[in-house]
Amino acid sequence: MKKSIIAMLYLFGTFITFSQTEISGTIKDNAGVPVPGANISIVGSNTGSISDFDGNFSFSSDLTGSKTIQVSYIGYKTYTESIELNASPIVLQIVLQEGNSLDEVVLTASSTFRSQKQAPLSISSKEISEITKLSANSQADILRDVPGITAEGGGGETATNLFVRGLPSGGQYVFNPLQYDGMPLMSTFGLNSSAHDVYARPDIGFKGVEFVRGGAAVLYGAGSVAGIINYTSKTGDTNDENVINLEYGTRGRLKTDFYTGGKLGGEESNTYYALTGFVRKDNGPIETGLDTRGVQFRANIKKKLENGSLTVHGQFINDRAQFFLPLPLQGGSRERINGNDGEEVEQLLSGELANTSFLTPGGVYESPIDDGVYTKGGYLMVDFDYNLTDDLRFKAKTKYANYKHNFALYLGGNGDFGNPITLSDYIEEIAPGNTAVNATYQGGSGEQINGEDLVVENLHIDRLRPMTDYSGEASLILKPGESNHTFTLGTYLARTEAEDVNYQYRVLSEFNNNPRLVNLSYTDAGGANVIYSEGGIYNRIGMTVNNFLTQNRTAFYLTDEMVFDKWRFDVGIRIENTQGTFRRGGIEESQVYDNPDLTTELQNVSFADGSFTTGEIDATDWAISLAGLYELTDFTNLYANFSRGFFFPQLRGFAPTPGIRDTNYDAETILQGELGAKFGNSAFSGSIAGYFVNLSDRIRIDQAISGGQLVDLARSEQTTRTFGLEATARYRFSDALSVNATLTYQDHEITKNETTDLVNNTTLIINEGNEIGRQPNLLGSIAANYDNKKLDANFTLNYTGEKFTDDANNVELDAIAIARLGGGYTFEIQDYNSVRFGFSIFNLFDDSGLTEGNPRAGIAGQSEDGEFFFGRPILPRRVFLTATFHF
Repeated sequence: MKKSIIAMLYLFGTFITFSQTEISGTIKDNAGVPVPGANISIVGSNTGSISDFDGNFSFSSDLTGSKTIQVSYIGYKTYTESIELNASPIVLQIVLQEGNSLDEVVLTASSTFRSQKQAPLSISSKEISEITKLSANSQADILRDVPGITAEGGGGETATNLFVRGLPSGGQYVFNPLQYDGMPLMSTFGLNSSAHDVYARPDIGFKGVEFVRGGAAVLYGAGSVAGIINYTSKTGDTNDENVINLEYGTRGRLKTDFYTGGKLGGEESNTYYALTGFVRKDNGPIETGLDTRGVQFRANIKKKLENGSLTVHGQFINDRAQFFLPLPLQGGSRERINGNDGEEVEQLLSGELANTSFLTPGGVYESPIDDGVYTKGGYLMVDFDYNLTDDLRFKAKTKYANYKHNFALYLGGNGDFGNPITLSDYIEEIAPGNTAVNATYQGGSGEQINGEDLVVENLHIDRLRPMTDYSGEASLILKPGESNHTFTLGTYLARTEAEDVNYQYRVLSEFNNNPRLVNLSYTDAGGANVIYSEGGIYNRIGMTVNNFLTQNRTAFYLTDEMVFDKWRFDVGIRIENTQGTFRRGGIEESQVYDNPDLTTELQNVSFADGSFTTGEIDATDWAISLAGLYELTDFTNLYANFSRGFFFPQLRGFAPTPGIRDTNYDAETILQGELGAKFGNSAFSGSIAGYFVNLSDRIRIDQAISGGQLVDLARSEQTTRTFGLEATARYRFSDALSVNATLTYQDHEITKNETTDLVNNTTLIINEGNEIGRQPNLLGSIAANYDNKKLDANFTLNYTGEKFTDDANNVELDAIAIARLGGGYTFEIQDYNSVRFGFSIFNLFDDSGLTEGNPRAGIAGQSEDGEFFFGRPILPRRVFLTATFHF
């Protein structure tokens, strides 16, 4: 009996051995250059591999019979070939052809690899080579030509305001998280109001970026009701790759990006590394006298296992970027105003404010104003991907992130006299009947100020906002045998901890770029000596916010991605619970005390009094997504999708109430539908889609200047709806020359708006029937690109139509157009080494149009044009020169 069992086992093992088919080969492009990182798979299974740096691949399969092998890579047409699996080795020599944009591989919001043309939702993508050539100021430059996206980008290099398909987000990635390698930079939005792009900057160590729009994005991972921005990192492979990109920009920009990747260990090693990052210094993009400077390093180590891979990612960032807010402009033309030196004023932040400090009851407060938007910290992430069987795949990611983060806001021209006014008129207003005045510029020279010089009051806010994030995702992906289904069962867990502490103070300065601070004292009508401003500071307000918040998320999702002959269907459901705690610290308000040395009174500063009020939230909601695609012809695919999703509103919008522990907290509901068609052949690709978005009971917090401080002025419950139409087109005249265009029209409306005035504690029904603030009706772009592998050139024009400054719809901003021109020449060196010298010009025609008005105008909204108008102009023209070395 024993011998029989052994014989049977031997025969079974022999059958398994001989039923395996070894599949290997090389993947190159049509110029004969190896294609690394291409995905090779057998259609209908989880069996496959990834090509190494030489384009080589090798794997084995237990499947038998006639199968189809599929090869896909971003920027190339998906390649398919029929093969016969019969235990005989198969060697393939595959040549990929450059494809249109719809042939690019989708990695985000899906459990399977598929092209954009095969996905029943809207997707845009960019390769890293295109991003590198941009010399982007911020995420706005990278994403501005994505259909349905409004990217303002007037604030500088960080905290880009993005608006997706008419959703009233206020910007800051509220409904569309920013992800690196499939995990968000921060899991929970709204514990403080920092935009999530402050925690990272793009570098040349990415393959590219994908932007998924629509409700299907709500299912996987962290989930998103509007879309996902996902950057995918390069990982090392068989041979070494090294890239250095040197960049010089006008207004003092010097930046070096680098990437190196390859194999760790000997020839038999299956461990690979990638190291990337940048070092930079910048006086711009608008000069303030306070530098932008910093470094970022990212790395990953990937271990290829027999049936999967284990990758460890890490990031360290220590970066400072200056941030620009609206400033006073001419009321009629909305052009910049000339300062005291005769030059147009672009910003009012003063380099003389560096190292500002003052005494508070809690000790000396040192302002981080010199650092601007400052982030120091990083993350560590482990990504595990393993095929348990041919039919069952396990994926898991876990991530820890910790950042020390400050967000310095300088609101130039905000105060009782926020518009430029002559010193003589200013003194007459603040000190009528004075008998003597001494006004000098800060800096030790003692230079007296001319009475006709313009001065202006400003408000500075230091937002101290450290955050810690713990998150993880795990999923099982089942593709049963010859089934048409791919099932995914997953869970997402996260905990985010944050502080939200604000300090404020007011500053008097001249009206100039990088203005000098004003020291002002006078003798009042009663003969008392009054020191009005010292070191430019005329009001040390002190602490205004002292909050500590935590939020947990637990989600489960189940999806099925189905592929039939001409049909594809995606269905899924997600259930999520969130729990959070909001601890609001008490603040001792500013008090007035007598100064024994002077006959006038001076103001003390606010500080934390040690008390806390705690509130807790707990809510559960669900989402469902249905999507389908039909391959009408080889040229045309039709698709439709519908989703019911949810969004957990910002926790800081639910202030704790003394004596009440549990806060009334419910998710916001969002309904989305989309119907469209995708077209594509070797010369032309494009898409057209109509969409509908309805967001119910959104909680919104409006901040405004009140009593000389920035405060939470109002809390609104809004319902909005948007109908939109998106179209894209790309025509390839030749392998080198192509033209791209996008067009979006959206009709949006506020259908409900109940606003509570937090100062007067009154409820108002306002703005119903109005358009959503900061959202245009028309968006578009057109671009021409030429690239024959040596000479390349590009021209892009982005158009943003008229839009209202806020929900009150009192003021409409003119349409703006931002042009960009670039080009370069690549010198080939032996063994695929090369160097490219290039240039890029942002805002080619130096348009001074406004990206936004005054977002802090209050409940009534921004007023009609008067003598002055508050707005944030487009960043000025900037020229970049680059040298990119591949070796």
